[in-house]
Amino acid sequence: MSKLLPAPSNSTIERDPEAIVASPYSSSQEPSSENSSKGSKDPRESDEKDDGKPLRSDGKIELMDADCYEKLGFSYSDRKKWTILSVIFVVQCSMNFNTSVYANAIAPLSDYFNISLQVARIGQMIFLIAYAFGSELWAPWSEELGRWPVLQMSLLLVNIWQIPCALAPNFATVVVGRFLAGLFSAGGSVTLGMVADMWEPDDQQYAVAFIVFSSVGGSVIGPIAGGYIQTYLHWRWNFWIQLIFGGVVQVMHFFLVPETRSAIILDKEAQRRRKAGESNIWGPGELKQHRLSMKEILVIWARPFEMFVREPIVLWLSLLSGFSDALIFTFLDSFQPVFEQWGFSTIEIGLAFCSILVGYFIAYFSFFPFIRRHCAIRSSEPHALQPEARLYWLLYTAPLEAIGLFGFAWTSLGPPHVHWIAPMIFSSLIGIANYCIYMATIDYMIASYGPYSASATGGNALARDFLAGVAALYATPFYEHIGGRYHLEWPTTILGCLALLVTIPIYIFYWNGPAIRERSKFAQTLASDRAAREEGRVAPGQKASLAGHLEAN
Repeated sequence: MSKLLPAPSNSTIERDPEAIVASPYSSSQEPSSENSSKGSKDPRESDEKDDGKPLRSDGKIELMDADCYEKLGFSYSDRKKWTILSVIFVVQCSMNFNTSVYANAIAPLSDYFNISLQVARIGQMIFLIAYAFGSELWAPWSEELGRWPVLQMSLLLVNIWQIPCALAPNFATVVVGRFLAGLFSAGGSVTLGMVADMWEPDDQQYAVAFIVFSSVGGSVIGPIAGGYIQTYLHWRWNFWIQLIFGGVVQVMHFFLVPETRSAIILDKEAQRRRKAGESNIWGPGELKQHRLSMKEILVIWARPFEMFVREPIVLWLSLLSGFSDALIFTFLDSFQPVFEQWGFSTIEIGLAFCSILVGYFIAYFSFFPFIRRHCAIRSSEPHALQPEARLYWLLYTAPLEAIGLFGFAWTSLGPPHVHWIAPMIFSSLIGIANYCIYMATIDYMIASYGPYSASATGGNALARDFLAGVAALYATPFYEHIGGRYHLEWPTTILGCLALLVTIPIYIFYWNGPAIRERSKFAQTLASDRAAREEGRVAPGQKASLAGHLEAN
């Protein structure tokens, strides 16, 4: 069992759900950072008590999670949680929509600015690569300043940089605008953190699956809508529509999503209580000696890269996830020559991506029985499941990627040999595999690395967006210059062979994961922390009592 149940400390109930799925890279989750909302003692605390609360040496009383648990995200009703998450779903879709809808502006940009198609693709590549790094750069600030203001700022800046793209007098302006819009996209670094703000560690899988669906789904609705935009509107509307979509979701987020970060809520509650007459109550953020220093921020930013290089699990599963996501952006270019053989129009080529979306729906719901089963096992025996149990369904769905690629390759022969529905069916298999790979690898890293999971999943996200950006440049030359007569079939066949190779580590980690994790310095540290915290762990039946003002015995 990889997840920790909440454990009582000497004076409070310690709660650290962000140690499981917090967004990269939580100041309360990474072992090297300060704990802002947990019940761990401040160095200046003494052993004295004031009405059951720890009294610090400076006389101030720190407000803990347990003191106002009913106000935290964990205590929201299911309806409120899923309303918030549904808005975040749309926000994530809009960010990923921006990555893919640009593909339908490439040909019009090429004609308008008299540049080659390959040069026009730089706008897509630069956005994705900037997005890969930008989502990591936003992370520490969402922990320090709160999820709400950071996500609002991110959406505002992304929307602002759509304007120069839409009004661009030259292509260089488009490239700069796309780069800055990608860099300012917060993405999953904030959205996964909000899951951790509202769900306990053992209850997060449904919410994580939902957010993963928004990430992959947003990339597919881009070309579906893009076909209509390219056919009926000027290329500048490609960016105006991105701005309209982003503006709508920003307004939705502004009015419908409250702050969910526990430390920020505690600070606001302490301020409210002081105004009400409790003059000596202070929030954890107010009592910090300092905010994150630049050195700490650099350490936080560097950790995903360190884990990507030094941890085999992170490296290989991130490469698998990145390769899978890159396929979708490869299809943005390969779908056109394939389906043009059947006389598909630009709009119909865009609608062909519905086949991948169908695959995503199938994959999303296919996880439900396994999540339900895991929850049932954990409720009866918390230590029964190893992290590798999260990979079980992937053992059967990951091969669908190679099968789908081989099938798509040799059903791309066109009429009269094959009906157009055949490559769409195989595209659906690729969609199933893509979702399952993303969901299972994120879930497995969360279970394997505990408080280091933000850095591990950060490496995963980095690989997905970076490799997708690279795919934006190689896809068309790849399909034009390889294979001769079968230039549509052999490139996809090569991708199928690569898919076979990158899926092999899944089976190695499933059977040998415990031994591999034993050699990991991060996993060893996590094991030591678990051993130290094992004593006094809260039983599942005690969770309901956390909502009041509690004291540990």
